[in-house]
Amino acid sequence: MKLVILGPPGAGKGTQSKKIVERYNIPHISTGDILREHISLGTDLGKEAKGYMDQGTLVPDSLVLSLVQERISRDDTKNGFLLDGFPRNVSQAVSLDAELDKLGINLDKVINIVVDPKELISRATSRRVCSECGATYNVVAKPPKVEGKCDFDGADLITRSDDKEETVSVRIQVYTDQTSPLIDYYKAQGTLFDVDGSQSIDEVTKDIFEGLDK
Repeated sequence: MKLVILGPPGAGKGTQSKKIVERYNIPHISTGDILREHISLGTDLGKEAKGYMDQGTLVPDSLVLSLVQERISRDDTKNGFLLDGFPRNVSQAVSLDAELDKLGINLDKVINIVVDPKELISRATSRRVCSECGATYNVVAKPPKVEGKCDFDGADLITRSDDKEETVSVRIQVYTDQTSPLIDYYKAQGTLFDVDGSQSIDEVTKDIFEGLDK
């Protein structure tokens, strides 16, 4: 299984990715994780990436692609992989296809988790995080036992700055602008299938597995 998972911020990609890699015994390849790994190891790619990040600029597509290519070339991807966070636009997708072609690899499926923007904003603005241990709650779906306090250590729960409505709206719009053409690109290839992300976690998982097992 060579897979890509797409979905806007708050769609549940992280939760579903864990279930996918467990079922199909493939590595979860997140561009954020790859960047952090190379930076911590002090590799040449990591040093180059850190230079951009320290300046507050985006890491160029060509460098991210090199990191992804290196990761896909490792032994643990022989049974496949799940790419999360890349590609983000058509340009990256075209470059990825070219690199995979060099390795004799084709993507099998692209999972697109679809959630209405209003639902995403509601999810994000309902989220609370423990100021001490980082435990996550949702005041609607998964509230703490005591309002405003963490179940584990009693510390105050806070709203992260990136969970505020204005910030979430901007992130969703950026995703939509960049990713809509990408969705059309993979649809044209016949690899993409949509999943209704507004359902329960288990229902979303069931639909994903059904789509992958076809």
